[in-house]
Amino acid sequence: MGITLPHGNAFHETVALLPQLERAGVSVVLAGEAYTFDAISHLAYVAARTERVELLAGILPIYTRTPALTAMSSAGLDFVSNGRFHLGLGSSGPQVVEGFHGVPYDAPLGRTREVVDICRSVWRREALVHDGIHYPVPLPADRGTGLGKPLKLIDHPVRNRIPVSIAAIGLRNVELAAEIADGWLPLFFHPGMADGVWGDSLRAGMTRRDPELGSLQTTVQVLFELGEATPERLQPAKEQLALYIGGMGARGTNFYNELACRYGFRREADQIQDRFLAGRKAEAAAAVPDELALAVNLIGTEADLAIRVKEYEAAGVSTVVLTPLNPDRGEQVAQIRRLLAVTG
Repeated sequence: MGITLPHGNAFHETVALLPQLERAGVSVVLAGEAYTFDAISHLAYVAARTERVELLAGILPIYTRTPALTAMSSAGLDFVSNGRFHLGLGSSGPQVVEGFHGVPYDAPLGRTREVVDICRSVWRREALVHDGIHYPVPLPADRGTGLGKPLKLIDHPVRNRIPVSIAAIGLRNVELAAEIADGWLPLFFHPGMADGVWGDSLRAGMTRRDPELGSLQTTVQVLFELGEATPERLQPAKEQLALYIGGMGARGTNFYNELACRYGFRREADQIQDRFLAGRKAEAAAAVPDELALAVNLIGTEADLAIRVKEYEAAGVSTVVLTPLNPDRGEQVAQIRRLLAVTG
């Protein structure tokens, strides 16, 4: 079990709770990054305040840093945390990459593969030579001054193989994750439908997987609250799903809308998108099926969640990262203790 670091003032409150959460059994802390404060500074702060929890960047967008800088920051976090860092990479989406960073959103598959290759070369302290389409290193004379030369990282990383997970829900991206990554980070993972949606992609990627990578570790993020799944408790989950299914991209370029359709909710996905894009956000949230909100989150009684965690395990999930909904910090710790008690 892990926990997501919130942004804003709640960040410091959550970090202050981490010693209790560690004792309760939380073993992973995840920091996201979209158009918020960056994940690196958050995780570096947490590294200084904790001793055991693993630190997961979930995720660093591949477009916003050079591959070498991603490798350097990862090695630096791994160093200050004594080998507890886990790099999560993802392509994000054109709304963030082009709308906020001003960088073209192109070739996500090819760029992801090259970023992973370069990071692993840097961590091995090899003189960096990468004959890639997107990130040739050193830069050839026709694209630069011609004065660059291969360099290797000056510092010695704690580990020459920092774990890498890839955030993916598209079929080709999931296949790539199964082929080259240590882990997979799918958002809105539906354990009952995951194999039907992604099974072929995962199996195809595994046929080309290096045995040295070991098994693919699957980490999912969920909203979490113990108690009867009342409309009030489900509302935040429905609002989040409405935002992603309805508003994370234009028509035809919304990956989350496509995922809801592949889960069998095409009519509802169309309704959510129509209402959200028309500015009727409350109506969009109301169109999110209870079945979907419950399946991709952990909201319910202890008995409900004991069953649902087993469903996640049966679907191949190795880590569940919680975003607590209860605003009371003490109650958050108590609920996580109870969840761990009933799930073993």
